[in-house]
Amino acid sequence: MTDEEDDEDGPPGIPPGTPFYMTPEGHARLSEELRRLWNEERPQVVEVVAWAASLGDRSENADYQYGKRRLREIDRRVRFLRKRLERAQVVDPAAQTRRDQVFFGATVTYARGDDSEVTVTIVGIDEADTARGRISWVSPVARALLGRRVGDLARVRTPQGTEEVEVVAIRYGEG
Repeated sequence: MTDEEDDEDGPPGIPPGTPFYMTPEGHARLSEELRRLWNEERPQVVEVVAWAASLGDRSENADYQYGKRRLREIDRRVRFLRKRLERAQVVDPAAQTRRDQVFFGATVTYARGDDSEVTVTIVGIDEADTARGRISWVSPVARALLGRRVGDLARVRTPQGTEEVEVVAIRYGEG
């Protein structure tokens, strides 16, 4: 079973049926991927498979075998995207009215114990990209920061142990 097929209950620690929060940009990206797969890539692969099937012996026909495998991959991803988008709850960080507190979509700068500062943006599970400072709202850091205000201390559980961090800045609508 793949990760995508095993996604029914959502991420660990999140109750089944919890919506998949995502930013408008994240929703647009997944919607575009679904559109591209269904309307562009899948019809092209179907055409190749039909052509390869017309050649006769399918058992040793690489175009046919690869095409069928690719169709299964596309169909699996399409099912995943449709389920995810169906359960998605789009949250626009720019529309946040309570900007003094950390909520989904916030860009938060926090100070670590070694006086270094880290800036992260709290986004949906499918939008997380730690290299770009975008962390999932279910990550330990995000969970520790949610609900905090500038000056608040938060305890973050890391593989090295618990670390106390201080919220330095909160922004919405960019990140």
